[in-house]
Amino acid sequence: MHLNHHPAADRPSTATLSAWTVAACLAVGVPVLLAFNLSPSSTFLNQAAALAGWGVFIGMAGIDARRDGASKPPRWLILSLGLMLAACGAALAGGALPPSLAWSAIGMLLAALLAAVAAAQLDVSVTTGAPFRGLCLALQVAALASVAIAVVQYFFPGLADGDLIARPTSPGRVGANLRQPNHLSSLLLAALAATVWLREAALARQASGARLREVAFVAAVVALAFGTVLTVSRTGIVCILLLAGWGLVDRRLSRLSRGVLALLPVIFAALWFAVDAWSAAQAHAFAGDSQLHKSDLSSSRFGIWSNTLDLIRAHPWTGVGWGEFNFAWTLTPFPGRPIAFFDHTHNLPLQFAVEMGLPLAALVLGLLLVALGLAVRKAVVAIPEDLPAVRCSLVMVLMMGVHSLLEYPLWYAYFLLPTAFAFGVALSGREARDVAAQAEAEAARSARPSRLRPALLAGSVLLVAGAVWSVYDYWKVVQIFAPGDDAPSLEARIATGRTSVLFRHHAEYAAVTMAPNPSTEMAGFAIATHYLLDARLMTAWSKAYAELGDLDRARYLAQRLKEFRHPLGNAFFEPCNDPSVAPKPFQCTPPSRALTFEDFRGPGAVGARAVENSLSSRRTPGTTASQ
Repeated sequence: MHLNHHPAADRPSTATLSAWTVAACLAVGVPVLLAFNLSPSSTFLNQAAALAGWGVFIGMAGIDARRDGASKPPRWLILSLGLMLAACGAALAGGALPPSLAWSAIGMLLAALLAAVAAAQLDVSVTTGAPFRGLCLALQVAALASVAIAVVQYFFPGLADGDLIARPTSPGRVGANLRQPNHLSSLLLAALAATVWLREAALARQASGARLREVAFVAAVVALAFGTVLTVSRTGIVCILLLAGWGLVDRRLSRLSRGVLALLPVIFAALWFAVDAWSAAQAHAFAGDSQLHKSDLSSSRFGIWSNTLDLIRAHPWTGVGWGEFNFAWTLTPFPGRPIAFFDHTHNLPLQFAVEMGLPLAALVLGLLLVALGLAVRKAVVAIPEDLPAVRCSLVMVLMMGVHSLLEYPLWYAYFLLPTAFAFGVALSGREARDVAAQAEAEAARSARPSRLRPALLAGSVLLVAGAVWSVYDYWKVVQIFAPGDDAPSLEARIATGRTSVLFRHHAEYAAVTMAPNPSTEMAGFAIATHYLLDARLMTAWSKAYAELGDLDRARYLAQRLKEFRHPLGNAFFEPCNDPSVAPKPFQCTPPSRALTFEDFRGPGAVGARAVENSLSSRRTPGTTASQ
């Protein structure tokens, strides 16, 4: 590499680097290594840990922010996030999206905005950039620890206790404590990019122990590739090729880094065949062949994408509403639909288009593409000191972009915030003219901190406080699904859960699905059904409408449930095929008029009187609807 060597006095002290590394471990390490979870969400504690950790990291960024004028905020990225916030706010203001779901989304988007802005204020130099080095070290440590967990899950599954090491959920595949193989794959590949940066940074600093570093570098790459093989992630295979492309085109990388990256597909293939051969010899499950030779190679994605395009054609201008894909898709007739209960389209552009409408989605995606184009430009023209971090971050963003075309990783804080930060770094590389202008004005600015420092510090406090408070708020609904020995009655626990600001939908789900007469909980359906419509919820909702005498809506819901061919739904329809049952119940007959998902939104879907009766029943125990 051809870098300007910085004197040792300009390099971060050991204490500074340690502080940044600890903060980065809190931000990216703890969330992905935490196995312990509490129902009803298997990922909430991980996401709360990510928000708190990034709050600490962003707080340090506020303290250490560059002086005024050293870097501009990533305005195109900020504008795109701002439009998403506006779409979410519109769904909340219009009453389509329940407040508990809307406020969660708004909080996550604001946290991503803070992470991107913080990245643009930090020193990312390969020699003096302690924040980025700390982040890469934390990624590497978290990923290698995840590989160790994956090895236990695959080779010694009996040792996975569910508290320190998550139990494997997919036969022949592993997800470490992230529980999802594709998520683990993305973590390992991001760490592989970080490992390349750490090697380049060591070379730039002329660190001692070159031979040992080379051995450690190759060993880390092989370990991360081995962990990726155990995930059997097809998205991971695509990103392996992307990393190889980085090695082929980036001539500023050292010879060893370029060679290892270019050979990564060969290393990956050799490890794949080795695991496959060992598994065959030991009669141990390995999902490699089944994943690559599925009758549906897309794992139902082609079907869900086709359904999404139909929804876009039906609602091209304003979409179905932010966060409303599952609601609209489940309640729209698709006789040949995928039978899993999808809550996302598994493709980010399609998700934006179906929920925000084509005009706004095109604007948001256009802004993101402009930002990505600027990041590519920075990867060409940034000064040599910043170039390795800019290129490494760009590769991380591109890999997450690939993942987002097939999954929805950015709906998780432990992927959204690192990606936003990496995007900010990719846009923050200084150009020669920036450095010259900064040097000329340094004397005038030396005593003036960044204007963004107060916002970053305030945002960090809010993130940490919000994460801690969210755990308290979540505990209100945990008691419903995992009560202690001295827990109060179910009705009392549900009443407490309904006071939750961010998780009320879980309490309403419990209320409507456990009610002897679901029609007494119609107000709860207006909230619970916008999180995830599943077979149990749809059955209860259909019965509720039938109890109220609204047979068309009841039958419409039954018809949608029938399309999923779910065991609970099959039991619901058993009387329809039993000749001894007469007359047939309501679910055996189709509705007499055409309906759409919009006929099930808000109190108007059942009328104010039914909702008032529902609310009254909560105040007067024992009230039921007539059959």
